[in-house]
Amino acid sequence: MERVDAFPTHEYLGYKVRIGFPYPFGATSVPAGLNFSIFSSNANFCKLVLFKKGEKKPFLEIPFRGVFKYIESKEDVWVDFRIGHVYTMTIFDLNKEDLEYGYCMSREEDNTKKWQPGERRYDIDKILLDPYARGIGGRDIWKTKTYKDSSYPLRARCIYDDFDWESDRPLEIPMNELVIYEMHVRGFSRHKSSKVKYPGTYTAINEKISYLKELGINCVELMPIFEFDEIEDYHEYWNSNPDASALINYWGYNTIGFFAPKSGYSALGEMCDSTMVADELKTLIKNMHKNGIEVFLDVVFNHTGESGEDGPVISFKGIDNSVFYLMTKDGAYESFSGCGNTLNCNNPIVRMFIIDCLRYWVSEYHVDGFRFDMAAILSRGEGGAPLLNPPLLESIAHDPVLGKCKLIAEAWDAAGLYQIGSFPNYNRWAEWNGKYRDTLRKCLSGYSGQMGHLADRIVGSSSIYNEDRGPMASINFITCHDGFTLHDLFTYERKHNQANCENNKDGENNNFGWNCGIEGETDNEYVNILRRRQIKNAFLILFMSYGVPMFQMGDEMGFSKKGNNNSYCHDSEMNWINWTLLKRNADIYFFVKSCIDFRKIHHSLHPNKYHWTSSMISPIEFKWHGLIPNAPDWSDSSKVLAYTIMETLNNEENTDYIYVGINMSDKDLVFELPESRHDQQWHLFADTGNREKPICQPGKEIVMDNQNLFSSKSHSSFVLISR
Repeated sequence: MERVDAFPTHEYLGYKVRIGFPYPFGATSVPAGLNFSIFSSNANFCKLVLFKKGEKKPFLEIPFRGVFKYIESKEDVWVDFRIGHVYTMTIFDLNKEDLEYGYCMSREEDNTKKWQPGERRYDIDKILLDPYARGIGGRDIWKTKTYKDSSYPLRARCIYDDFDWESDRPLEIPMNELVIYEMHVRGFSRHKSSKVKYPGTYTAINEKISYLKELGINCVELMPIFEFDEIEDYHEYWNSNPDASALINYWGYNTIGFFAPKSGYSALGEMCDSTMVADELKTLIKNMHKNGIEVFLDVVFNHTGESGEDGPVISFKGIDNSVFYLMTKDGAYESFSGCGNTLNCNNPIVRMFIIDCLRYWVSEYHVDGFRFDMAAILSRGEGGAPLLNPPLLESIAHDPVLGKCKLIAEAWDAAGLYQIGSFPNYNRWAEWNGKYRDTLRKCLSGYSGQMGHLADRIVGSSSIYNEDRGPMASINFITCHDGFTLHDLFTYERKHNQANCENNKDGENNNFGWNCGIEGETDNEYVNILRRRQIKNAFLILFMSYGVPMFQMGDEMGFSKKGNNNSYCHDSEMNWINWTLLKRNADIYFFVKSCIDFRKIHHSLHPNKYHWTSSMISPIEFKWHGLIPNAPDWSDSSKVLAYTIMETLNNEENTDYIYVGINMSDKDLVFELPESRHDQQWHLFADTGNREKPICQPGKEIVMDNQNLFSSKSHSSFVLISR
């Protein structure tokens, strides 16, 4: 019997083609060919546009519906390479390494009508980027347009997923043991003082892994590395204001391609190849894992780089505008993100897209976790209202491939939806705890009425997170990329964002900082001593708190952005870590390193459950104190708090007993100490008020001369351990 070909092959302009496989979406290798698959529920016509890499004009345009020559009979036949709403085609004998591709789509059968404002944005002459592109060309070198004056400046590329991971796999470090370091790939090593071979790249970070390991970091959270257009022109004043000509999309929160790593962060330069870029990033992640460091990605699924009505049509707008974006009834874009558009995250198609993306990064790049920018948007439904049970968040939480990766939500958005403690979490999601940040800043800056709030934050914000979630739901931070650096928090009370060319109107106004008496840098010795002490206070309390500590790169060496609290647009020394600060501020670095080491040694500082709940039996005992043991002062005027943490591990003689004292008043005060355990003595680990020796190496704490009293400087904190 003659075999019947279930997938008949056709010919189009000399190329053999046949109907493809609808899934996976994107361009994927099949035997002897490439399979192309893209979804659009509203387009009636689609064609695939193929380029040789670097060429301005395509070498082939193939419609998914049209007249092809059927190879078997040599006759012209009408074919329709669609399955449902998926356009899919397999093309044979293409050179994958030298290929770039895109799509053109139209709503009208005659392919002539162009979109009008408020309508679906179909334009048969517009080449569109594949949302599932694994590699993207066009910004191969940072701040350089590869395809100048091209109708298709950001081009989809194919990559080979054949990287040798050896025995690597995600580390699965318990959440309660993490110390998270927020990093911008370029800013971490771009400054000449970093002394790396390829500054500002994935490869450069490899040279600094030993630094991270020595500091005690076991988790790096990379700011956006999905492909974005750093030289996009989305502010009108960039065209009219010469002072703004150097400003760019430096942070990268306007994603263009969600499956493609940022090419401009590669060390390859003019030799840029999408597969090699992917391998460079994978090499970094593999080396991080070899050194016990997890890698999280800061991901932006709340909006895209296509902006609003007047923004560019790059991909989603021209493929299925009303499916991918939240729209008003009159066809305008909702902007809960504050960036011109909002992804329609709980639409089934968009939901599948996001989960496909996350799975890809976990499976192909071995990523350990994700921090979701403006994650409150991910809970919004078709009309923009928050959903009680958002399908996307539930699907991510229960997805089998994502089952062991960490999920962290920035549980608010630009439209005022604030979900700290109420974010739909399914007992999987942790949250950037903005309330921890605000409370710690207020306490350190001398605000009244904060001691009760501070106590709650120190024990993992138990008033915010329920017993099932525990303190590990709280990502504790005082600073991050968005806002002042820790140095600037105690140097400036007002933002100084004039360099952003927005008349100092951008950025947060309520920073809860304290300039210690003088705005800006000063030669005043007393003020500078106080500022240094405040930095150490912040780190000490952060690492003595239940929850997961996180801080931004450079804070451990006193990095400053000169009072700019919204440096998103500066590719300059404002955002590049100056590594000479390590020597200048060696005391701050040593203080942070010692705090991290101390926290790791003492497990009582990072339990994964609230130990005082009625349903648990725990060896940890937690007590509050004031200037007198067991007598905390919760009054509004109080600026003093102390507490002890005792953990009996095996027997009463094997005890972890820690005392923490906090004096944020303007006066030197004396704390009466509780009795140490058994025949043990109080030893001093840290005293930020001691300028000469503010901290000891863990295990080398100094025995206290006075076992009953501790003299505390104003605006200082201290930690004792009984042994």
